[in-house]
Amino acid sequence: MGGGGREGRSYRSRTQRKHFKQSRENVWKRSKSDPDSTDGHASPWQPFATQNPSFDEYYKEQGIVAAEEWDRFIEVLRKPLPAAFRINSSSQFCSDIRYQLENDFMKSIQTEVIEEGEVEPIRPLPWYPNNLAWHSNFSRMQLRKNQTLERFHKFLKLENEIGNITRQEAVSMVPPLFLDVQPDHFVLDMCAAPGSKTFQLLEIIHQSTNPGALPNGMVIANDLDVQRCNLLIHQTKRMCTANLIVTNHEAQHFPGCRANKNFSSASDKGIESESNMGQLLFDRVLCDVPCSGDGTLRKAPDIWRKWNVGLGNGLHSLQVQIAMRGISLLKVGGRIVYSTCSMNPVENEAVVAEILRKCEGSVELVDVSNEVPQLIRRPGLRKWKVRDKGIWLASHKHVRKFRRIGIVPSMFPSGSSHMDATDIEPKHGNVTDVNSDEGLQQVEDVLTSADDLEEEVSDLPLERCMRLVPHDQNSGAFFIAVLQKVSPLPVQEKHINPEEKMPPRNDDPPKKLQNQDTEEVNGMEVDLADGTDEKDPEGSLEANSIDNEDGAAVEPDPLTCEKADSEETEVPVNTETKSERTGGKRKLQIQGKWKGIDPVIFFNDETIINSIKTFYGIDDSFQLSGHLVSRNSDTNRVKRIYYVSKSVKDALDLNFRVGQQLKITSVGLKMFERQTSWEGNSAPCSFRISSEGLPVILPYITKQILYASLVDFKHLLQYKTIKFADFVDAEFGEKASKLMMGCCVIVLSKGGEALSNPVQIDASTIAIGCWKGRASLSVMVTAIDCQELLERLLMRLEIEKGDLVQENAMGTDEVQEEMNDNGKEEPESLEVAVNT
Repeated sequence: MGGGGREGRSYRSRTQRKHFKQSRENVWKRSKSDPDSTDGHASPWQPFATQNPSFDEYYKEQGIVAAEEWDRFIEVLRKPLPAAFRINSSSQFCSDIRYQLENDFMKSIQTEVIEEGEVEPIRPLPWYPNNLAWHSNFSRMQLRKNQTLERFHKFLKLENEIGNITRQEAVSMVPPLFLDVQPDHFVLDMCAAPGSKTFQLLEIIHQSTNPGALPNGMVIANDLDVQRCNLLIHQTKRMCTANLIVTNHEAQHFPGCRANKNFSSASDKGIESESNMGQLLFDRVLCDVPCSGDGTLRKAPDIWRKWNVGLGNGLHSLQVQIAMRGISLLKVGGRIVYSTCSMNPVENEAVVAEILRKCEGSVELVDVSNEVPQLIRRPGLRKWKVRDKGIWLASHKHVRKFRRIGIVPSMFPSGSSHMDATDIEPKHGNVTDVNSDEGLQQVEDVLTSADDLEEEVSDLPLERCMRLVPHDQNSGAFFIAVLQKVSPLPVQEKHINPEEKMPPRNDDPPKKLQNQDTEEVNGMEVDLADGTDEKDPEGSLEANSIDNEDGAAVEPDPLTCEKADSEETEVPVNTETKSERTGGKRKLQIQGKWKGIDPVIFFNDETIINSIKTFYGIDDSFQLSGHLVSRNSDTNRVKRIYYVSKSVKDALDLNFRVGQQLKITSVGLKMFERQTSWEGNSAPCSFRISSEGLPVILPYITKQILYASLVDFKHLLQYKTIKFADFVDAEFGEKASKLMMGCCVIVLSKGGEALSNPVQIDASTIAIGCWKGRASLSVMVTAIDCQELLERLLMRLEIEKGDLVQENAMGTDEVQEEMNDNGKEEPESLEVAVNT
């Protein structure tokens, strides 16, 4: 996919970037070079401490579980998280994998580990549709270390790498289920990396699509950090979709791309605009915001020692900003899901309450208690307290005046601001340092016990929110709220100058006031500087200056809720960028105003397009013109050509019309790739069909395609290169030798033997790309894909053989029953029935 080049001279937002600079291993052990070691000698290995008195005190007081449940809650929270994974519902082998899990691994693992006391070692999650999500009672470390689970672990690794399954925490699978996504929806994933939920959303919009057909919807997956965008691309490219755009923006300032008559038209850039899209609005928005992440303690136990109240308090305002931006980009009637992997009500119910207050009735909290009925969930809280510097606060009126920059009214249940005589502040003339022991003691004498406070109770229906707690279904913790936009957002009383929405002319985006509001005009929320994405480098004070319990300012370590789901996945280097740099220093790429980002250019070279159509005999019903893009400004040196769906094409067209406000790191499905070998240069068509794009274009290919018997297809996968004379089916070898030199497609024949006439392409069709050389046929599929296909073929054969045996056995029983009824014995006829 590509396009994620070096960033320009952009600032670094400490709030959202610090964690992304260092990847944290998802393991239950302390690093050998742990900084907590007090002496210079290597300390013996110690497991992470799974306790934190401040954590216990905070959540006991918040009442997230009843007092009688606390011991069970904390006991489960201190245990490693069981592994979970999800079968890709759009995978060609979805049914095969589910069959293997239900009829092989469930039984074999049960037999192997029964002495360890596990009643159900692996089982499908009852609340996830169609047995597509599975839960294992083993942690990821146990899967790696236990010899009896070695075969199962290898299966998970292989299928995950191929893209047939996604290893993902069970509670992380929940938010997309409540979005109610349809195949024609435009979906925005605001904080998408590492991409498990994005993959889930793509699966949903691709459901019920026929081979070669693309859904009308699309997903835009966004993330702030360019390296995490690369990880996001690496995860989602396994989906092989033309309905995805990956962008690199601050979520709270995601561009609205509102078209204006002052913008240059698409025709000025050589693009024929067929879209009437005037603004980038979405039917569904997933707002899985950065959070303190204490719901992931079971898979990231190092959070125990790092946890403090200041993390959640400091992220509250940022979370509100991101959620409000998501709502502004939502169509009226659309649905947004706000979620965190935190248990803190300041990051959860307080944010939802502030959203409802700000929207003034234009957004309502949806009661989804009847949706996903088998999921065990608890209602949201309507009362909570805020803790700041060791002091419990029940209302904003109790906040000391010098702390009101960081402790804002929206953190409290009522959301009310109090500016009255109760403010505690030093008097002039005889100043007491509130940060000194004496001054702090004076304050703590006023408010020290949470029991002495009169609690606020929210009048909003926050019980409609959902809390998932670890001991209910042996999972992590999660918070989810579903909101629906019922009317346009309230219009701010401000005059909008159309020139303010013009995109900047220079490459470096100008700064914008941090608290600049957005407005809604004609039913659409519009940012006053919609063409600008880069903001004040220091960000908001609330988001960047966070205080711990001791009063010292610390930088937060915000976590997106899926951050540890990407274990065993390394951030890949962009292959297109790397390959183009090897020949020498590469010219700095520019995508509109974004420096260091590969451009997105519609590929309109009719000579190349026509040569591809002619060589492969691509049917005219498959539109290539207008749907192909490249990531190289030099059209003569294009190495990869990407295919985009109509929905993505319309979004790109709008982006050009508004001055390329979107910073796109990846777009489309890699369809064609230039063959650079000597034989490739001498072939009639220099572009081959990529493995990713083959399933989409396969139904429309009429040339360079052959149908192979099972034995020859298996031999191709096993030996990679076979001479024409060495094929078992001599007729197939002769046909292969008569193909034009270059890329060709080999399809596995349904009947097991080669056919003269083409068979109908459907969801079960298996095909691979090959290269027809002068004397042989070579597979152009990776080794791991070959291994996967071979295993799937063997599995299908075993399943078919088992079904045949079962059918024969049933036939035998029927014959025997009939014989008993008639009082006759006919062994010879019985033998014939069995052998038939």
